[in-house]
Amino acid sequence: MNDSSTRAADGRRLFSVAQIQHVLRTEFGRGQRYRYPLSVLVLSVDQLGAVRDRLGYDAKESVVDGIVRLLAESTRSSDFLGRTPDDRLVAVVPHTDAAGARLLGDRLVTGARALAAPGAPGERFTISIGATSTADGEPLFHDVLLTAAEAAQAEAVAQGGDRFVARPPVPPGP
Repeated sequence: MNDSSTRAADGRRLFSVAQIQHVLRTEFGRGQRYRYPLSVLVLSVDQLGAVRDRLGYDAKESVVDGIVRLLAESTRSSDFLGRTPDDRLVAVVPHTDAAGARLLGDRLVTGARALAAPGAPGERFTISIGATSTADGEPLFHDVLLTAAEAAQAEAVAQGGDRFVARPPVPPGP
């Protein structure tokens, strides 16, 4: 990965999958202990493979870097950002309930529409976001949050992209 994919525009580190899972586990424990909400968002650039095929790998990386910048500018320095090997982005957002996650997600979807694709004047791109949030007193595990956010993100893509979808976390069955 190039340096821009390991750091957000504000200098915050973009965590790897293993690191963001560790952060999620830690923040989940804190949220449970101190009874504050926690939200997880999973983002992807719609049709990113087509961008790479038409414009090349560097253009694809520039598009992802633009979304990383947007994500960094739209979140607090106390939020945690990560990137997966399949170019999805993850945000772990402590002290944020479902309503706050929706505000953030809507702001990101709108912001992405306004970004220009580098190397392709006039071309625009969109993002799909899935999110979930803890509710007070829910008996959950940290990995349930990530799974629910990934499922919501897949649903956003399946619905045509360019949208935010939130789903409640589903505790494991008996």
